[in-house]
Amino acid sequence: MIAVLAACGGNNGDAGKQSASSGNGASSSSSAGASATAATDLPKEIRIGYQVSPNGELTAKALGLAEKEFPGVKISWLKFDSGRDVNTAIASGSIDFGLVGTPPGASAVAQGLPDEIYYIHDVIGESEALVVQDASGIRSLEDLKGKTIATTFGSTSHFSLLSALKQANIDPSAIKIIDMQAPDLLAAWQRGDIDGAYIWQPVQSKLLGEKGKIVITSKEVAEKGALTGEFGVVHKDFIAKYPNVVKRYIAILDAGTKYYRDHPKEASEALSKELGLTPEETLKAMNEITVLDASQQTDPKYMGTPEQPGEFGTLLKATADFLVEQKSIKEAPDVSVFQKAIRNDLYAKS
Repeated sequence: MIAVLAACGGNNGDAGKQSASSGNGASSSSSAGASATAATDLPKEIRIGYQVSPNGELTAKALGLAEKEFPGVKISWLKFDSGRDVNTAIASGSIDFGLVGTPPGASAVAQGLPDEIYYIHDVIGESEALVVQDASGIRSLEDLKGKTIATTFGSTSHFSLLSALKQANIDPSAIKIIDMQAPDLLAAWQRGDIDGAYIWQPVQSKLLGEKGKIVITSKEVAEKGALTGEFGVVHKDFIAKYPNVVKRYIAILDAGTKYYRDHPKEASEALSKELGLTPEETLKAMNEITVLDASQQTDPKYMGTPEQPGEFGTLLKATADFLVEQKSIKEAPDVSVFQKAIRNDLYAKS
């Protein structure tokens, strides 16, 4: 069985506010060499399409690490609600970096969008789940028949929902599955318009706080072969022009991830403001995923190396094949196309 991820939700096309530095003690590991890159080698602005997900990138945002690393550059943090909208932004050239899950990421490669994969942020476990209204009477996947379940189409949650139904031999057509972005989904839950939802954090915690019950988590779905996670993409034009900026951003993510691991209490306090959860709820959400630092990217389970590609490319191919089966995309290219999109060469020792 492939030992990596298979994808995640994402973020929408609403432009967010530029983050302010918070000075919580973490610093990018590449700061000492920042002066080595001349100002002419830097863009005037770096546009980061992020997701509100409890991982190392959101920690880096909360701590203002990019602003510290690039003091003379405008850092624009643009919030997205789903990976499909990140794909649209990459295709239009309106962002430089983006975060997607495997389904939208695999779809992007299959459709030839102008992005490359530079970092795997996390492997999803219990941070995505099928949550149902306690009053709905749903206690198992079999009970979903005839019910209304919301999720974000093309996301990791959608992928996991369909995978769970397939694993249980349940026909999705027996369920009314509707497409909703996370904010709309929460409102529909509060109105009683839906019986349940397959969704990620922080919305999952909010549903549980309003008489929600978990039926199945993505960790359980993964144990049967459908792993999920989140990864970073960068526009091809940007990395071609500013490869050193991408490497320095990887160092920023590495610093954010290590702060997340080494100082969980402080990180949860910083992330709680981003997630709209309490520090205690945030810490719980942090414990539901596995974040990866820079040293883990070239592990054979993940990106691998140019000489020995890892399992991630194979996973993307398998995910794309699933999307073809679901008629989400027309065709899935050969695994070599996915391997080519993975920039594991960025981690070569200099």
